[in-house]
Amino acid sequence: MNEKLPRAFFDRPTLQVARELLGMRLVRVEPDGSRVAGVITETEAYIGENDLGCHARAGLTPRTRVMFGPPGHAYVYFTYGMHWLFNCVTERENFPAAVLVRALEPVEGLERIAQRRAGRPRRAWTDGPAKLCQALGIDGTFNGADLCAPDAALFLEAGEPVPDSRVTIGPRVGLYTVPEPWKSIPWRFRVDGR
Repeated sequence: MNEKLPRAFFDRPTLQVARELLGMRLVRVEPDGSRVAGVITETEAYIGENDLGCHARAGLTPRTRVMFGPPGHAYVYFTYGMHWLFNCVTERENFPAAVLVRALEPVEGLERIAQRRAGRPRRAWTDGPAKLCQALGIDGTFNGADLCAPDAALFLEAGEPVPDSRVTIGPRVGLYTVPEPWKSIPWRFRVDGR
């Protein structure tokens, strides 16, 4: 097993965290102690109340409270009335920022992932933020969870850094009603070929 990412990893500028999460491993420990995990292949950064693509644009609310909290916690929210999405809170406390994990390459617990994503081809198991939450069994019970706690059931592990030559940087996905420059700002990081 690799080393768990410490709080100091998340307590840095969000764009740096988003880029460096590529190649790291998102791990869910199941109630039976088994692991389900994937290597992160795509992320997006959301930074502060001025970012009109970020939930924090609404200020401190019950929904955004976790984003205003300390770094290294999970911000998990429900969207479109059907999907959970997983984010890592970044930067200092009281500055709302987070990284959305958009895609993974499954590497552990493949049988369990196959059951949770039944009927889908392997390439479509975790190639979207809602899909990876379903595959790893991440839901609202993890909102606010400390990803750095010694006994955490959801955490991130060190992996293999991805060289810049293999990373595509571009605009975030799905911000259809968000005005410029926030709609097109290049805060999405993706491993080429994923």
